[in-house]
Amino acid sequence: MSAQWLRQIERKWQDAWEKAKLFEADPDPSRPKVFVTFPYPYPNGPLHVGHGFTSARLDAYARFKRMQGYNVLFPWAWHWTGEAVAGISHRVEKGDERLIKALREIDGVSEEDLKKFVDPLYVIKYYTERNRKVVRDFGLSVDWRREFYTTSLNEGYNRFITWQYTRLKEKGYVTKGTHPVVWCPRCQSPTGDHDRLVGVGVSPEEYVLIKFRMGDIVLPGATFRPETVYGVTNVWLNPEVTYVIAEVDGEKWLISRPCAEKLKNQGKEVKVLEEVKGASFMGKMCKEPIKNREIPILPATFVDPNNGTGVVYSVPSHAPYDWLALRDLKRDPSLLEKYGVPPEVVEQVEPISMIRLEGFGDHPAIEIVERMGIRDQHDPKAEEATKIIYKKEYHTGILKEICGEYAGYRVFEVKERIIRDFMEKGIADVMYDLVEPVVCRCGTPCIVKLLVDQWFLKYSDPEWKKLAREALSEIRVFPESARPWFEEVIEWLRDKACARKTGYGTPLPWDKEWIVETLSDSTIYMAYYTVSKFVNSGEVDPSKLTEEVFDFVFLGLGSAEEVSRKTGISADVLKRMREEFLYWYPVDLRISGKDLLPNHLTFFIFHHVALFPRELWPRGVCVGGILRIEGEEMSKSKGNFIPLRKAIEKYGADGTRLTLLLAAEEMDDPDWRERNAEESLRKLQELLSYVKRVSSSSFVEGESRIDRWLMSRSQLRAKKVADFMEQMKTRSALVEALFMHWNDFKYYERRSEAKTRIFLEVLKRWIRMLAPFIPHLAEEMWALIGEKELVSRQSWPSYDLSKIDYSALIAEEELSSLLEDLGNVLKVLKKTPKKICIYVASSQKWALFRTLLAERSLNKGEWMRKIASHPEFGKNKALLKLAPKMFDHFLSLSSELVDYLRKAKFDELEEMKESAEYISRKFGIPVEVYAEDDPNRYDPANRAGRALPLKPAFYVE
Repeated sequence: MSAQWLRQIERKWQDAWEKAKLFEADPDPSRPKVFVTFPYPYPNGPLHVGHGFTSARLDAYARFKRMQGYNVLFPWAWHWTGEAVAGISHRVEKGDERLIKALREIDGVSEEDLKKFVDPLYVIKYYTERNRKVVRDFGLSVDWRREFYTTSLNEGYNRFITWQYTRLKEKGYVTKGTHPVVWCPRCQSPTGDHDRLVGVGVSPEEYVLIKFRMGDIVLPGATFRPETVYGVTNVWLNPEVTYVIAEVDGEKWLISRPCAEKLKNQGKEVKVLEEVKGASFMGKMCKEPIKNREIPILPATFVDPNNGTGVVYSVPSHAPYDWLALRDLKRDPSLLEKYGVPPEVVEQVEPISMIRLEGFGDHPAIEIVERMGIRDQHDPKAEEATKIIYKKEYHTGILKEICGEYAGYRVFEVKERIIRDFMEKGIADVMYDLVEPVVCRCGTPCIVKLLVDQWFLKYSDPEWKKLAREALSEIRVFPESARPWFEEVIEWLRDKACARKTGYGTPLPWDKEWIVETLSDSTIYMAYYTVSKFVNSGEVDPSKLTEEVFDFVFLGLGSAEEVSRKTGISADVLKRMREEFLYWYPVDLRISGKDLLPNHLTFFIFHHVALFPRELWPRGVCVGGILRIEGEEMSKSKGNFIPLRKAIEKYGADGTRLTLLLAAEEMDDPDWRERNAEESLRKLQELLSYVKRVSSSSFVEGESRIDRWLMSRSQLRAKKVADFMEQMKTRSALVEALFMHWNDFKYYERRSEAKTRIFLEVLKRWIRMLAPFIPHLAEEMWALIGEKELVSRQSWPSYDLSKIDYSALIAEEELSSLLEDLGNVLKVLKKTPKKICIYVASSQKWALFRTLLAERSLNKGEWMRKIASHPEFGKNKALLKLAPKMFDHFLSLSSELVDYLRKAKFDELEEMKESAEYISRKFGIPVEVYAEDDPNRYDPANRAGRALPLKPAFYVE
C-alpha cells in the first residue's frame, strides 16, 4: 500500500502549521508553561526509527499539553561534540568498505558527497541539513527559532559551556587527579560513551590482585571479592594459554601477555622476562597469603587471558563457577591426565565456608547449583546463579570466624577496609580492566589507562551526591520503576573524565589543550534554548555573551544595567533574556532511552543541582525502551537499520508515528515490525474513509439513550486518555483514544437508526483526542467535518461529570451481553421464534445485590454472615440459598461496571423496556419484558427465577 495519499495530506498541514507559526512559544505570564526537551541527536548519520519512537512520545505529550491550554516549548538542537564524525571521516579516508557500503546503501550518500566525507565538518553539516528536514517531515511540533549546534564552531554555545565549566571548577566539582579511564590509543584521549562504536556504558572496573606465591614468583589472582581469599582452595590457570613472567614494580609476576600490556598503561614498571606455558604449572603448589597454606594450581579453560591477569583463585563454597569447574574435574579426570595432575590432588580439594548467608547452609554456591539444576560450568544458568549469590553475599552476608579480625561484619561494611589492609601488608595490589570490549568511533579497540593530571567531574563528592538525591526525590520519574535505577547510579557513580584531546568540542577554559567531551557538555544545555532565540534573531551578538551575561540570565547576579555597560547588550534585552529563562525554567520533562540513564540522564540531574537554585531543578524525567527491528537489535552491520526518512516515505509520518507509539511504553523495548507498519497505514486509510462517510450524514435533533451513552463514553475516554498521558503511558492513551473510542462509534451506528447532533459533537471530540498522536490526519478529518481553524489549536476534550449518564452506560453493557446470549440461542433454532420474553431480577434480588455494592472490601464469609443476620434477608430462605451465587455473580462484573452502579439510580426494568425495541428490530422477533416478581408475567417455562441483577433470564417461544 502506497503512502503517497498520506504524504500529500501531511505536507499540506505542515505548511499550514509553519505559516501559522503554531509552535513558536514565547513567555506568556497569563498561561501555565510546559518545557519539554529531547536529547539533541548526533549528526553522524541519519535519524532512525529509534529517534522517531522517543520523539513521537514527547511530541504527543507536547501537543496534548498545548490542547490543555499550556504554553508549550519543544525546542531542538544538534550535538556536534565528540569523535563520532571524525571517526567516520577517518574510516572513509582509510577506505573502510564496510562503512562506505553502509553510507551508500543505508544513508543514501551520493558518490560526490562521499568524496567530501573525508572532512568531518562536511559530514556534520550534511547530516544536520538532512535530519532537520526529517524532523519537519515527521511533524514534530518544534520551535525552530531556538535551534543551535554545539562546539566551538558555535560561538554562543561555546561561551555557554565555558561559563558552565568555569563555575563547576570554582565550586570544586571539576578537579585534576589520577584516575582510570577508557582510553583510545589512536586518539590519545579518554573515550566517553557517545564516542564509542561498541561498549556504551562500560566503565573501568577495579580488580583486587591477591598475591599467591610459588617460590619467588607471584601469581596475582584477580578478583572483585578480596574477602573470599579466606575460603580459597586452589588457583586456576588456563593450560592452553602462553603466560609471561614479568618484572612488575620489582616483583616477578606470572600473568597473561595482555595483562602485561594493560599494567604498562596503569603506572606500573613492567618488563617481560620470559614466556611460559600455562600447562607447565598444572598440579604444582603455591601458597595463599593469609595463612601460607599450600594449595594446588589446576587447569581451567574458562580462564580468559584477556580478562584481569589471567590468574583466578577458586572459592567453590561461594562462587558457583568455581564449584562447577571443580566438580567437572572430579567427574571427568581425563583433563587432569592430559596435564599430568594426579586425581588425588583434586579429590583432596574441599570447599571452605567463610560467609554466613541467611537462607543457605555452609556452602551457598553448591546449594544454588543444586537448586537450579545447573549441569556444568558451561550451563548459561551458572551466570544467573553467580549474580544471585554475589549480590546476596555482598549486601547481607556476614563473615565467619575464619576471617579473623573481619569476622562478624557484613561484606559491604568491611570490603574497603580489607582492600586497604591487604595492600598495606603487601599481599594485594589493584589493576583496572574492561569487563566488555569497547571500540572508539575511530574504530580502535580501547583499553584502561591510568591518567595523571587529567580533568575529572567529581561525581564521587558526597555533598554533590546528596544534592542529586534531593533533586531526584522531588522529580516525577516516568515510569516510577526507573527511580531505583537512578538511586543506584547516584550511589555508585564515580569520578569521570570530562575532557579529551581530539574531536569537536569546547576547550576547557583553563587548559585549552583539552576539549570538553561529549556527555560532559550535554548536561544543562536546555538552559541555552532560552538564550539561543536572542542570538538567532540577531538581537544578541554571541561574542558579547560573557560570563557576566550568563551569571545574570541564569543566576540573577548583578544588574542588567551593569552587565549592559560591560558587554554592550542593551539592558532591555538582558532583562527579557532573564525573564525568558525564568519563565521556561525548570525543565518540566526530559525524555530519553534507558541506555542513557546511567550517564546522561543522571548527569543532567547532577549538573542542574550544581549550578542552579533548588526552584530551578528539573521536574520530570521519562525513561523509555530501546527500539528493536523485527525482534533484533538495530544495527547497520546487521542490515536492519531503518532511517526515519525511509519509514516516513513508505508509511507516512502518521503511519510511522502510529506504529511507534503502539510499539511500547514505559521501559519496555519497542519492536518495529513491517507488518505492523503496513497495518497502521491501512488503519489510517480506513479511519479517513470512516470520517468521510459519517461526516456526510444528515444529523437530526434530539437524543436517546444511545446518544447519552456515546457522550458518556466520550467523557470517560477523554479522562482516561488524559490520565494515561499525564503518566507518559502513550501507548495506553493511543489505544484508548483510537481503537476503544472507534469501537464506541461502531456500536452507536449498530444501535441507532439515525445520527444526531450529539453524534457530531462526539465525533469532533474524538478527532481532537486523536490530534496529539496522528496530527496530520486529525487536521484533515477536522477540515472534512467543516471546521475552519486548525485542530491543533483546539482545546482538549473536556471531562464533564454532568454529561455522564451512568444508567445509560449500565443499560448498554447489559444489552450487549444479552444480545450475545440471545444470538447464541437463536443460531441453534431451526425455525423463527414467535416471540422472546425477557425477565429482569426481582426487587428483592436487587436489594440483596445492592448490599454488595455497599461493601468496599469483599469477603464472602463475612458478607454471608451479615446477610444471615439481616432483619429482612435473614428470614428469606430462598434468598439465603441464592446468596453464594449472587456473590460470585457480583465478582464476575467488571470493576468499571460496579463503579457505574454505585453512582447510578439504575432501574433495570425501565431500561430493559427501552432496549426491547432494538432487540426486536435486530432479530425481527416481537419482544416482551417482565419483572421476575410480576404476577402477570408470561412465563410458561418458569425461566424468570433464573434472573440475576444485570443478567436477565429469557424464554424463546
